[in-house]
Amino acid sequence: MPVGLTHAAQATRVEVWKDPSCGCCEGWVKHMQAAGFDASVQDVANLQAVKAAKGVPDALQSCHTATVGGYVIEGHVPAADVRRLLAERPRAKGLAAPGMPPSSPGMDIPGTPYEVVLFGAAGGDRVWARH
Repeated sequence: MPVGLTHAAQATRVEVWKDPSCGCCEGWVKHMQAAGFDASVQDVANLQAVKAAKGVPDALQSCHTATVGGYVIEGHVPAADVRRLLAERPRAKGLAAPGMPPSSPGMDIPGTPYEVVLFGAAGGDRVWARH
């Protein structure tokens, strides 16, 4: 096991739906794998159907959609935020990094702050993390 990874993170499976030609999505998958997640990738032509089926609001959409531990992960959400989500288990649909933030994992262009949003919670959407 790589230094710094917990057994729980290493054993956690992430299902990812992405466009077959998207390089930044591949970058995010590699980020998740480097953090110890077991990623399974499905290349699909119609991501809008996946996003609709998973309940991702239009305003929070990004280039790929994933599920992990019963939650939806939309876009380039850092692995540390996913680990926190799985540890705290809030009553919500999931996390989103709306759009394609340049500084996010997989995009890797430093210098642009962005927010990760917890969505689908009873109290409404809220900022989960700022990067």
